[in-house]
Amino acid sequence: MATLVYELRASYAFVERNLNLIKRYWSWEVVWMVYSIVNSLSVSYIGLGMEQLGGQGVDGRYLVLYLVIGTLVWRYLSTIFYWVTDVIGMERWEGTIEYTLMAPIRRFTHMGGQTLFAVFYSMVTTGFILGVVALMFHLDLSQANLWGSAVVLLAGSLSFIGVGIMASILPMLFPERGSQMTHVIIALLLLVSGVYYPVEVLPGFLQTLAVVSPATYVLTGTREALLQGVPLGQLWPFIWPTLVMGVLAIPAGLQIFGLAERYAKRTGKLHRNG
Repeated sequence: MATLVYELRASYAFVERNLNLIKRYWSWEVVWMVYSIVNSLSVSYIGLGMEQLGGQGVDGRYLVLYLVIGTLVWRYLSTIFYWVTDVIGMERWEGTIEYTLMAPIRRFTHMGGQTLFAVFYSMVTTGFILGVVALMFHLDLSQANLWGSAVVLLAGSLSFIGVGIMASILPMLFPERGSQMTHVIIALLLLVSGVYYPVEVLPGFLQTLAVVSPATYVLTGTREALLQGVPLGQLWPFIWPTLVMGVLAIPAGLQIFGLAERYAKRTGKLHRNG
């Protein structure tokens, strides 16, 4: 019991560290929040624009909802991904990488605190943006299954955590350009997952990749819950694939991270400045 309490407190230490970083750089948080709100509004206005360009046959309000959901779900998932993948870059930026990775603490505990903060931070900021967008477009979510969509999002969080842990080895192994390399992964997921369009419009080989993208199931399930009001029981086909991916990806990611960490220590890649 004492060991469990110690591990939980150690994980919370990383949550608290990240909260303090946000407090220290609060002005940057304001900048990125404004950017995220403007970006979400810009994409969502495409729905009304298509109604004007396409005439009476286009339901602009439905398109707005479709794009709003895609934009916000993607922001939620990608924020988790970036907070997890930046675990090394942040330590190197703060000048604490040697101390953190050489400290007598389980890497599972370290990653646990980082991912817990990532989910909390992403949920709060995305919820705030949703409130602003809902006010701007006067969205009616009275028939939406909000709880069902929340379950789908949380299930999808596990798979993105696993993918993020795997991708986090890139900044460790390639100090100069590793952080930029993670953008390739998230860009590929953006392309094939149907964030702004149905997956069916993609070429066949990209549709094949969409099947193995957890974001595809999260986006489809969330849209079913919010646009159609589908009950939680009928959302299971979108939940279980992401749970399976998360159960497989998180242990695999920790194993891969451990191998990369030992290699980085042996080859002297844990220097402070990339």
